[in-house]
Formats: sequence, structure tokens, C-alpha cells
Amino acid sequence: MKYRRLNTEELKEMEPEFVRFLVANTVTGEDWEKIKTENPERAEQLIELFSDIVFDKILTKAEFMQFKSKNDIKTFHCLPDKIKMMGVFVEGNTSLDFTQNFAPEQMMSLLQLSNANLKLYSAEKSYAKERNQELFKMLESGCLISKGELYKLLENLKG
Repeated sequence: MKYRRLNTEELKEMEPEFVRFLVANTVTGEDWEKIKTENPERAEQLIELFSDIVFDKILTKAEFMQFKSKNDIKTFHCLPDKIKMMGVFVEGNTSLDFTQNFAPEQMMSLLQLSNANLKLYSAEKSYAKERNQELFKMLESGCLISKGELYKLLENLKG
């Protein structure tokens, strides 16, 4: 298995896709019920194969990701051969918490009420492993796939 098995809830959400996957592998609904009871190992293999296909598709399409902690936001641009990171860090004492869903205006207000400063930083690196496997590890560590608005904003601020 390349990634991880989809959990029951994830499989339920993807039921139509899973049915199409089974059909493409010449497994009818009747066959699937039979496999689940008579050959649970084969059923598990099919679910694992489907899980890998799903994660590969999601990760191949992923272009931007982000990770938020209380004082830090890291945004990533996931290119084919390398990953670029733009981050913003709150330095100093403030009630600003990036894990809360504050509007940008609220964030600026909280920042101005404190003695804290924002620090921008950036880095880039080539993938140490296969791209999708690195992105999967990031997802499992708490990163979320994003549309890239924050990355682009920070990149413009950096100049």
C-alpha cells in the first residue's frame, strides 16, 4: 500500500466512485458481496488499491497546501520537482491565533493592539522522496490542501 486505507466514512462518501472502480475491475455488486464474505483478504486488497488511486489523484492535483499553528502559518507551492514555502510568524505577545478563523481585518486589529510583529520567511527544496508521498506525509501531519490565495499574498508581500 502506497498511502493508507480509506476509513469507512471516507469510503461511504466515495461510494459511487468505488462502484465504478469495481465495475472497471469486472466486479459486480453480487460479486462484491460474495468477495466480502468469502474472501475478505481480496476485498481488503481492492479497498487498498482504490484508496491508493484516490490519494494519488488528490495529491497529483494538489498545487498549494498550508499549515497553521497559533503563531505561525506555513504555505506551500507544490511544484512537480520542488516545493516552495512562504511563511508568516508572529513575534511577540499577542492574542492573535492563526488557528482561529479571524477575518483579515480582525487579525490586523489584534496585531495592532499588541507589541507583536509579523515576520515573513521563505524556503524551497527538492523532494526527498516521490512528490505525492511527501505531500501525503504533510497531509497526515496536519497540512490542508488550499487554493493558494495566502501563498500568493505572502509572495507578493515579500516582493
